Amino acid sequence: MPGIYRNPNFALRIPRDLLDKIKYIAEANGRSATREIELLVRSRVAEYEREHGKILIDDDDKAE
Repeated sequence: MPGIYRNPNFALRIPRDLLDKIKYIAEANGRSATREIELLVRSRVAEYEREHGKILIDDDDKAE
């Protein structure tokens, strides 16, 4: 059903052993693997922005 999710979907290919480890960590933290991956990505983006400055995305870039 369109419109259920607020955020766009993104397919990610990841080695099985790494995914299993992420699932293990996620379960230990009481989260889904998807949420754990989102938090890891957010952490990396914040780290990058601390080093290089805020990433500014204009509306044209958001559509891609």
